[in-house]
Order: sequence, then C-alpha cells, then structure tokens
Amino acid sequence: MSWALLLAAGAVEIAWSQSIKPTENFTRPLPTLICFALAAAAVYLLSLSMRTLPVGTAYAAFTGIGAVGAVVLGVVIHRDPVTLARAAALALIVGGIVLARATEPG
Repeated sequence: MSWALLLAAGAVEIAWSQSIKPTENFTRPLPTLICFALAAAAVYLLSLSMRTLPVGTAYAAFTGIGAVGAVVLGVVIHRDPVTLARAAALALIVGGIVLARATEPG
C-alpha cells in the first residue's frame, strides 16, 4: 500500500510540476491556487507513504518519479529535445527507483 501511495504522490507531483508555468510567476490567482493545492496533495501522499517506507527511500523515489514524469511530459507536450544522454539519465533514475523497491526491507 505504501508504494501505491508513493506512486500516487509522484503522479500528483508530475501534475504539480506542470502547474507552475501557468501561474505566470504566481500572478494568476486560480492557477496559483491549483499549483499550491497540487503541491500540498503531493506532500501529503508522500507523508502517508512514509508511515512504513524509510524516509530516504520514499523521498528519493518521489523526486525520481516526479523528475522522470516532468521530463516525459516536457518532451511530449512542450517538444523538449530528446538526446541519448538525457534518455540514459532517465533510465538510471527509473532503475534506481526499481532497485529501491526491490531491495526494500521486509
């Protein structure tokens, strides 16, 4: 259950990362409110996952999921460039998350 919560937290973090730009430097009230709500929801879900997951593992996986998701959405939606080095970096992050899950105590 903790890993499911962590995946949900990561998904919300990905949405949060995409919600920052529409705030236009936090000058637009509704997008700013959405941005803050997503940030709070992501941290809340992360905190729930930390009930049983080690803090370091949970936070590393959370930020990794968010980073990979933000980059993928950047490529798909914003046409950010894809390079072999960037793809390799993302693969290492995903591999690290998988390894953290596979070696979790208990």
